[in-house]
Amino acid sequence: MVVSIGTSGVVSARADQLRPDPSGTVAGFADATGRRLPLVCTLNASRVLTSFAALLGVDFDTLSALALSAPAGAEGVVVVPYLEGERTPDRPGASGAVHGLGVRNARPANLARAAVEGLLCGLADGIEALEQQGLPVRRVLLVGGGARSVAVRDLAPRVLGCDVAVPADDEYVATGAARQAAWALSGDADPPGWPVRVGDARCADAEPHVRERYREVRELTER
Repeated sequence: MVVSIGTSGVVSARADQLRPDPSGTVAGFADATGRRLPLVCTLNASRVLTSFAALLGVDFDTLSALALSAPAGAEGVVVVPYLEGERTPDRPGASGAVHGLGVRNARPANLARAAVEGLLCGLADGIEALEQQGLPVRRVLLVGGGARSVAVRDLAPRVLGCDVAVPADDEYVATGAARQAAWALSGDADPPGWPVRVGDARCADAEPHVRERYREVRELTER
């Protein structure tokens, strides 16, 4: 699966067939080869990092360092990052919330960690929606501006529960357009090869308690 962390979060995958999703969570598109491109979109992604960096008065590198200095689960602090409402799940009237904050855990590092974990948990909800369509997750390709965050890269396999690869920097939109043009000109049945160069690969043991706690407090959020 591909997870893009930009202004919004996008989870997508290729599939030969796609079951209709009456809930509207999974949008069904076609890709250029005639196969399906099931896609889930969240409203809150890289702006979660921007907002918490501003809240803590730090730059992005410091936000990452703070997040990685805190333990998994941020000592009980959980951020539900619905800062602009949310599309997945469908809660347009929701707002962001911080749960579990107390005297013993009210530290910048825990807030930073909880913000990154909350962002990733929201994307994990999108992955789960595609899994419910029968699409297996073998690994995640992490792209977008938010993927430049060291903390996001490091914590992603722990929260998402699978290996994560970050493609090397490249002009992928332009290359994709050129690939389609070359395919059209060639008349071949299949598109030309386009190997993905991995710039960074991360694997780590999953930390399911982070998502379990997130699910609990997510349901306390207004709809």
